[in-house]
Amino acid sequence: MKTTVKKAMKVYTVLEGKKNKSRFKQIGLAFVNKDESLNVFIHTPPINGRLCISNFTK
Repeated sequence: MKTTVKKAMKVYTVLEGKKNKSRFKQIGLAFVNKDESLNVFIHTPPINGRLCISNFTK
């Protein structure tokens, strides 16, 4: 049986910070499928509806 490693990405919500600076709060993970679509798993919904999905960096 062949194991496939999916590319992981971080999911953030974008919050308004002090002095109009944006803050990013991680709220989940996303995985890229074979057809390049995304499976997104969030543990809390974004209050303002804004999401940012970025590459997972160590």
